Amino acid sequence: MKSLSALLLFFLLISSSYSQGTLPDSFLNGKSVVLISNSPQAKPLLGWENLAEEIHTGIVEAGGDPVAYYELEEITLSEETQAGYAEAFNKRLIKNIVILTRKSSGELILHIAPYTNNKNMVSNAGIYSMQAESVVSMQERLIALGRNIRSKNLLVLDVPEFPASETSLAGGNSRFLNRNPLNLDVFKLGVPLSGAVGESAFLSMYRYDLLGKSAEAIANAQKDEKTGLEGIFKTSYPHQVEYLSEAKTEAELIKERVQFVLMRVEGRESDLRSSMGLSDLESGDDSRIVVKYYIKFLVRNELYIGPEWDADPNWRVALRKFLENLKK
Repeated sequence: MKSLSALLLFFLLISSSYSQGTLPDSFLNGKSVVLISNSPQAKPLLGWENLAEEIHTGIVEAGGDPVAYYELEEITLSEETQAGYAEAFNKRLIKNIVILTRKSSGELILHIAPYTNNKNMVSNAGIYSMQAESVVSMQERLIALGRNIRSKNLLVLDVPEFPASETSLAGGNSRFLNRNPLNLDVFKLGVPLSGAVGESAFLSMYRYDLLGKSAEAIANAQKDEKTGLEGIFKTSYPHQVEYLSEAKTEAELIKERVQFVLMRVEGRESDLRSSMGLSDLESGDDSRIVVKYYIKFLVRNELYIGPEWDADPNWRVALRKFLENLKK
C-alpha cells in the first residue's frame, strides 16, 4: 500500500511539473505576444527566431493567436523599454503574454499570462505553465492541449512575425539626460539589490538564467552583491546611500527621503545606447554585452546617465566609473 501511495505521489509530481494553473480564457479569444528567452548554451543550437518558428504551430494548435514574437532580453532592457513595448501592445489590443524559456539544459518552460496593459506586462497570479524536455516534446504537448478545448481565435498567422523594435513609442529617449543630477548631497540614493526593483522587473525573472532560482539563492546573491556594493560606494560615493532589499513604491521612497534611485541595465552596447538616445560608437565595436548605470530622479521622473559613456562588461568597473563621473 505504501508503495502504491509513493507511486501515485511520484506520478502526481511528474504531471504537475509538466503543467500547472488554469489556461486563461483570454488566450482562446484574444491576441497574444510571445517573448522568448533562449540560452546560447542549449543544444541543439537554435537562435531565438528559429525557436519561434519551431514553436509557432504548437501555440496555434493550442488555440492561441500569436501575432508577434520578441526576444525577452530586448523587452526587459530597462523600465523605459518595457514602457515602449507596453504602449505598442495596448495599441494592438494584446490580451496575453506567452513566455517561452529555454534553459541551458535544453528544457523548455512555457508560461501563458493575461497581459496587464502596463509596463509590468505580467503579474504573479493567473499564470498557466507547461514544461517539456525538448522543442519536439513541447510541440506535442501544445497540440495535445488544443485537442480538448475550443478556440474562438480565427484567421491566425501561418508563420511567426518579428516586428521592428517598439522602444521609441515610449517617448523615453527624451527623458535620458547625459549629465549629472543636482542635490545628491541633500537626498539619499536608493540602491536596489537583486530582486528588489519592483513589479516592472517581474518579467525579467523568466530569463533563462533566472527562471527557477530559489528564494535562498536570491537572498545569498543579494548578500554578496551588497558586500561588493558597500565597498565600492564607501570609496567612490560621499553621500547617503539606502540599500533596498525589497520593492517599495516611489511614494514610500520619497517619504523616506530617497529621491534618487540607482538603476542598472545590461545588454548589447548598441541596444543600450540606442534606447538612451545616443549614436553608435565611432569605433563601431558596440556589440559586446555591458552593464550601464544611471540615476532615476523620482520626483520629476528624469533619468541621468552621466556626462560620459561609462558602460563596461564588468559591473564593478561600470559602477566605479559611473560614480567617479558623478563628481564631474
